[in-house]
Amino acid sequence: MSSSIGITNVNRIYTDVDGNKVNALNDVSLDIRPGEFISIIGPSGCGKTTLLRLIAGLDKPQSGTLSIDESAITDVSPERGYVFQQGGLFPWLTVEDNIAYGLKARKVYKRNKDRVGKYVSMVGLDGFEKSYPHQISGGMAQRVAIARALINEPKALLLDEPMGALDSFTRADLQDKLLELWKQNGITMILVTHDIDEAIYLSDRIVIMTPRPGKISEIINVDLPRPRHRGGVEFLTMRKKILELFELAQALPEPEYMI
Repeated sequence: MSSSIGITNVNRIYTDVDGNKVNALNDVSLDIRPGEFISIIGPSGCGKTTLLRLIAGLDKPQSGTLSIDESAITDVSPERGYVFQQGGLFPWLTVEDNIAYGLKARKVYKRNKDRVGKYVSMVGLDGFEKSYPHQISGGMAQRVAIARALINEPKALLLDEPMGALDSFTRADLQDKLLELWKQNGITMILVTHDIDEAIYLSDRIVIMTPRPGKISEIINVDLPRPRHRGGVEFLTMRKKILELFELAQALPEPEYMI
């Protein structure tokens, strides 16, 4: 079951090590529909991850409100799964134990342990249940992290650049797996990424943020039919449009991959 997420007039200010005020987010408002796939893009330091952490309940704003299904977000909750950039797997736990960790932490493992195998299969890791993180690839580790978040059956999945450190082909494969999981589970997904191609390939809408203080400058509807072809004319036209919004159309190289 997916959820709507409401973000209204959110401001987040930090104090740095020198005592200076850093305005990470400035009057950010966004309504996310149930089951939507949203990508948030923008330059480094624009507040993308800060916004994701606020939605997760890992941080709190100075002002403004965040809600899920019209209930205020005040703390972390298993209804909002979070996948970190490097996965955050426990190196001393096997693949299946990493996936089961959330169930055990919530003390619901005994009555739900049969779900572990289901989610191992869902992310395509049958045969690797007893492997440790150092024995599997980076792409496989990120699949474990996604399964660990999904096993709690969240209403929303929050993804903080989970494919940023992967090579191009592994990244493309994981993007397709993520779309498959999105369709299977029908949950709301919010992805933070620096990769414009990735955002176009995956998203229903792309939220573009400005340099600090982070504000939403544009929201782009991605109306391309699925499955999407990264080398297609419509795809490349949309890519150029977004690059022009960043005023980087002449400065950035061609796509990293064309599949």
